[in-house]
Amino acid sequence: MFGIFQSMEIDTGEAGIFIRRAGNGPALLLLHGFPQTHLMWRDVAPELAERFTVICADLRGYGASACPSSDSAHAPYAKRAMAADMAALMAKLGFGSFMVAGHDRGGRVAYRMALDHPGRVEKLAVLDIVATADAWDRADARLAQGYWPWSLLAQPEPLPELMLAGAAEAVVDNALGGWGSSPSAFPPEVRQAYVDALRDPAHIHAICEEYRAAATLDREHDHADKAAGRRIRCPVLALWSGQGALADWYAGEGGPLALWRGWADDVRGQAMPGGHFFPEEAWQQTARALANFFGEPDRA
Repeated sequence: MFGIFQSMEIDTGEAGIFIRRAGNGPALLLLHGFPQTHLMWRDVAPELAERFTVICADLRGYGASACPSSDSAHAPYAKRAMAADMAALMAKLGFGSFMVAGHDRGGRVAYRMALDHPGRVEKLAVLDIVATADAWDRADARLAQGYWPWSLLAQPEPLPELMLAGAAEAVVDNALGGWGSSPSAFPPEVRQAYVDALRDPAHIHAICEEYRAAATLDREHDHADKAAGRRIRCPVLALWSGQGALADWYAGEGGPLALWRGWADDVRGQAMPGGHFFPEEAWQQTARALANFFGEPDRA
């Protein structure tokens, strides 16, 4: 799946981060979501590597990356800490600035990086998300039922850890088949890799800590940025599932674009074919949209 890509582990100072790298040209970091790993980019990344230096990373606590110890505030799994990993990673690879695209949880790390490290992120693409505080502030029964990991995995330990450990296959199958995407988009070996990644106790705990941080610290960090008037300075591309939650839940507020314009001045985007996992389901369209955005000259 990643035949042309070089695999390596980079020590960021706080975590060992597994990556795959290929291509030449401007640096582009790709970040995955839950319950995935960097494998979600298996079709998109080779296409982008024809024009960019592409780095696909496993977030701390996911895939083949390390699981640093957490604390009572869940700070090691706040998006601020995860974004710092990625900023350090790209510096270690020699990139003072770079572009980044993130899907789902990776999108949350990506926009936090644009806020915390504004001089480093040249362009940002967020796939099928709105900002964490925006989502929690508007949470209702639809979010609780539709995106159950938000509330379930944020519960105090050890309940969510025990549930994930005992039902890894059910969790992956529910997500991959229940959030609007066709199960046929995930080859058996990819599905199995996602299942296997949810069977290690250290990674299970880390993932739950990440969701606990999202429900607490990540919201606080977003609200603090809003109160201080901090905004995302770089151009933003928002892509979302045309048949998924974002297309319906926020329609009354102007949809995802309107919400992202509350965070940045230069925002464009569109709905994509497929469900929540459209980067795997509609990878050609996803690769094209990302290549066009990241490859175009700065509009400023």
